[in-house]
Amino acid sequence: MIQSPRVAFALTLTVPLALLGYGYYLEYVEYLIPCNLCKLQRVAFMAVAAFGLIGLLHNSRGTVSRVYHVLASLAATVGAVIAWRQVWLQGLPPEEVPECSPGLEFMLETTPWLQVFQEVLIGSGSCAEIDWIFAGLSIAGWALVWFAALAIGSVIMAMRGYRAG
Repeated sequence: MIQSPRVAFALTLTVPLALLGYGYYLEYVEYLIPCNLCKLQRVAFMAVAAFGLIGLLHNSRGTVSRVYHVLASLAATVGAVIAWRQVWLQGLPPEEVPECSPGLEFMLETTPWLQVFQEVLIGSGSCAEIDWIFAGLSIAGWALVWFAALAIGSVIMAMRGYRAG
């Protein structure tokens, strides 16, 4: 079991950063273009990492430490919901897959942000494509596994807490 809040926050920082690094490798070296849901999952991984960084730099204990872990868990839970949506889309029969939507950048320039968020969460045909599989899971499937692990780990750390001092 993790005995130090610094180790817990270091893991909360480095795991999502490593996953993001691999995602950027897949994009820029293997040329797998991320869909809109993939981009939202990246934001969620960044948020988890940010709370890990803040907790690590703050070196907090007690209630403040718990707050950072809860926030990291919430970010991971949001990411898990987004990843679950993409896994669900990937499991649809081809005739039920939604049509492709414009790119996220174009939508952000031309559409109110709340509507963009809603349309991105609905997903599109590009979100249902599976271009990469490892051990039977797509990228979205693995993202779901990692988000769940990060959320559960953060909840455990929040419940455990560390005494001040």
